[in-house]
Amino acid sequence: MRSYQDMVYSTAMRLLASDAEAKDVVQEVFLRAYARFAELEGSPTAGGWLKTVARNLCLNHLTRYKARWKFFSEMRRDDDDRDDRAWDVPIEDRAVDEAAACDRRELLEQALQKLPSNQRVPLVLYHFEDLSYEEIAAQLKVSLSKLKTDIHRGREALRRRLQIGVNRDEFADESRTVAAS
Repeated sequence: MRSYQDMVYSTAMRLLASDAEAKDVVQEVFLRAYARFAELEGSPTAGGWLKTVARNLCLNHLTRYKARWKFFSEMRRDDDDRDDRAWDVPIEDRAVDEAAACDRRELLEQALQKLPSNQRVPLVLYHFEDLSYEEIAAQLKVSLSKLKTDIHRGREALRRRLQIGVNRDEFADESRTVAAS
């Protein structure tokens, strides 16, 4: 079961975009797995079962708490793309390609987390969970046309956020180059 904990956590984190909520869902998933340990032990489908339970618990959580209040620290305007993290971390020359790939993945994860749930969830289910439009619409209990609109808007918002991140990186690279000169 330990070998699946990262997969379950990343599924929950992508769908919920909250570390605390993702950890709560992961804990619930593994409590349910513990209750079925005899069935899952040695089963080749245990990973799929865990991922499906994680996805369903996340969707239930999002449905149940859709209109909940946010803490002031969580509130952000949609046009506020500032990131408080420091971007100028020195990287060794031999690890540049590897670090760039990790940076792109991290930028993608951060951009996904900033999307509203009605855009983030369908994108994650379609691109990361490989569900069809029909399956997603059924799980989210929305029409197919609304789902397609949400996915389109989510892709556009994600593209804009990623473009801002790329421009920020290019600006940081140019600043380092000028500073080094």
